[in-house]
This record gives sequence, C-alpha cells and structure tokens, in this order.
Amino acid sequence: MRKSAGVLGVAACCLALAACAGTAPDRPAGAGRTASAAPTNSPSNTAAAGDLAIARSDTRRDTVYPEIGDPLVDALHYDLDLTWAPGHDRLSARETLTFRAAGDADRIPLDFNERLAISRATLDGAPAEVSVRGNDLTIAHPITADQQYELVLEYAGTPATAPAPSQRGDFAQGVGWSITAEHETWTLQEPYGAFTWYAVNDHPSDKALYDFTLTVPAPMAGVANGVLASTTTQDGQSINRWHLAEPAASYLVTVAFGDFQRTDLASASGVPIQVWTDADGDPLPGDTGSAPDAVDWLEQLLGPYPFDSFGVVVVDNDSGMETQTMVTLGDTPYSLSEAVLVHEAAHHWYGDTVTPADWSDVWMNEGMAMYLQGMWEAEQEGITVVRKLDQWADFESDLRAASGPPGAFDPNRFGDGNIYYGPALMWQELRERIGEKRFFEVLREWPAREANGTADRREYVDWIEETTGEELSSFFDRWLLDPDTPPRD
Repeated sequence: MRKSAGVLGVAACCLALAACAGTAPDRPAGAGRTASAAPTNSPSNTAAAGDLAIARSDTRRDTVYPEIGDPLVDALHYDLDLTWAPGHDRLSARETLTFRAAGDADRIPLDFNERLAISRATLDGAPAEVSVRGNDLTIAHPITADQQYELVLEYAGTPATAPAPSQRGDFAQGVGWSITAEHETWTLQEPYGAFTWYAVNDHPSDKALYDFTLTVPAPMAGVANGVLASTTTQDGQSINRWHLAEPAASYLVTVAFGDFQRTDLASASGVPIQVWTDADGDPLPGDTGSAPDAVDWLEQLLGPYPFDSFGVVVVDNDSGMETQTMVTLGDTPYSLSEAVLVHEAAHHWYGDTVTPADWSDVWMNEGMAMYLQGMWEAEQEGITVVRKLDQWADFESDLRAASGPPGAFDPNRFGDGNIYYGPALMWQELRERIGEKRFFEVLREWPAREANGTADRREYVDWIEETTGEELSSFFDRWLLDPDTPPRD
C-alpha cells in the first residue's frame, strides 16, 4: 500500500530510519535462489506461453467498496496500447481485454471513467454497443458462464484522478492517473482508480495478465510492470513494450510516462532489478541503490522472490506503493528510504503474489509488511524486535480508536495506521505463542502455497490453524475485530 511519512500521524516520531549497525534479532537462516535459477513458483515456468488459466479468478463483490468491480467478469489478460501526448495531456488507447464470464448475464459490466471517449468497440470481432455513466461501463451483449470473450476498445481523452476514500494527506489528490506540471504521468490506484485510464474489473479478487505498449515523444519513456520486452524509437516516438508474466490485481498495476534514466542492478540470488528515475538527477536517488539488499534480506526470511524481475520507478508524488514488480516511489527522502524499500518489496510476497480477495482483509498485506519492516529496523538500530514493537504499541490503541479495528476499518479512512500496526503487533504475539520454528515456516509457506492467488481471512486463518495445530480463531478475531487493543503477553 501507499506508504508515506504522514501515514503514522501521532506515531511519526517512532519511525526512526537510522541505519546504525547493531545485532540482529533472531531470524532463520535460508538460502535465496542461485543466480542461474528462475523463481520456483514463477508462472512462466508452469504455464505455456499464451496460457490464460493461471489468471482465472474466483471473483466476488467487495464488502467494503461494493460499488467498484463486478463478480460477473473474470479478466484474464489486458493488452494496453497507450500513447501519451504531453503537449496536449491526451491519452490515446487501444485496449484488448480477454475475459471469462463468471455467470450468465444480458450485459457486461466494467469500471471505466466517462472522461475518456470510446470511439470504437468490438466484442469477438463484431461491433458492440457501449455506454458509460460516471465510472460504469456497460456493454449490451449477453454472456454465458465460463465462456471466454475478447473486448476491444479504442478511446481517448485526458484522464483525471478519482476521489479517494481516505483521510490521508497523500491521498488528497485522489487515486488513478495523475499528471504533473511537467506533463509527465504516474498512477497509484489503491483501493481502486485503475478505471480512470482503462476499462477494468477494478477489484483485488480479479487478477489478470498484462502486456503494455507505451508510446511517447522521445526522449521520454513509458514504464510499466513486468519485463521490458523491447525499446524502439520511430518518427521521434519512444516505444516501450512491457510483459507481465504473472497475474496482478488492478490496484498493483503501474504506468508512468516521463523523462527517465535507467540503472540496472541485480540481487545476490540473480533477480534483475531496474531503477527508473529523473534523467537530470541522481541515477540512484535516496536508498534506491539498496534495492538488491532489500530483496536479499527478504529472501532469507520468505524464500525465493516470487516474480521474474523487480524494479523501482521514482515519480513526483509523496507515497510508496508495491506496484507489482515495479515499485512506485515518490521523490521524497522518506519514500526513497531503505525502510520503505523493504516494506514495498515485502509486499511482493504478501499482497502481490498472494492478494486479499476483499478489501476488509488489507491487513493481510500491511500487517506483515509492517512487521518485516519492524524486524529490519530493529536490526539497523541494534535492538530486539520486541523492543521495536513495544514502541509501536504505545500508539496503536489510538490508531484503532480513530479508524476502527484492522479487519473492520472505517471505509472512509482507508490506509490509516490501524491496518499496519495492530496486525504487526499480532504477528509478534503469534511468534511468541507458536515458537520461532513454526512461525517462520508459516511466513515462508503461505506465499509459496498461494502464489498468484487470492485469499480471505477465513481461508488464511484456517490454513494457519491446520499448519500449526493450534486453535487460533479467537486470537485472530480479537486482534482484527475488537475495538480495543488486546492485552499483550
């Protein structure tokens, strides 16, 4: 999730990011993958090219934001051919969406903003009747459950952000497609907002594969998720093609157009890493040069990095976001700190390869990423993780009182500190309850078991109980649903 200096409110003073040397808290030893090996659970190794089965999802209606997304559509693949004209702040696009009908219906519902005018629409090659009202796109065509369809849309316009259901300062400008004063662009869209720039089933339960063709006047370039498949320049236009081989939820998709320079790095285990940043500035601003160290550290705890590549794109905002394989970081000292890099990279195990099926379970992402960040900070500060968590416990009850319990938060306060710190404290309590060995087995086994999938709280807790042999339902209910912070052992 977006991570900004303001997310903590009263707790900001407790997030010291000093990189002082010290003894590390106990953590298990474990080897990352070898430099020549591919990620063991990468879909490119398990699914043939063009096979869309890996993107099949069990879609659902969200319990927190039911007006966004529709369980009738199971998106399998988005092919987004996007051209940005900075002189006019105009986006021209051709989108091909391959989807499975999850039920019988007389229409196809998608999320899409009316600021973008559709000039042509076809379904399976035949002209399609479409209508857009607000953020709702409807295609007047019957669909049959489990049948596959191909929708092609051509559209253009100037996208704009949508209001965010949050009180955080870094959400003030909204979610979705943002345009800078220099006519560069970036996207952040959690819990929704992808609909501001393409037609989408904008819900985390519906993960899909992506290909991007990004065209912009040179020397600008387009950056997106996945692996950069090709770069060409034609008639003064820069064309970058990106391929994401693993399914992603729409909130984890990123596209940025800007005047970038690129630096190539690699982790010790061989994960290729790219850093894209302003062409006139430092090629590795802040702590972005430590991205390999962040991946290395996390692989020791969580097992092999679950995707084919990792990257960072630095843009003109105040946040950090775990956009899949290409983390989006704002150009601020806090967002470019190594602590935030560790946090956003941790999401690739918790949030990206395993994604919450409902926004009520965003704690599954944020609590674990925050806990791992806390472990990392404790190492840097030379203190125990218990002491670090004690610092956070001093203010956690205030966050819970202001925004609700982590698993039943106020829908108008999305992204507040309550979904970060309470669950982080909970993980430490579980660690002490079940012991080091089983705790770190749980941390490693869950993302490997559920790679490229989605899960909800019930599925997660049931699996932890089965794995540990402990009855933990009441433990999780207290930490996630009680209005008051449970007592700590």
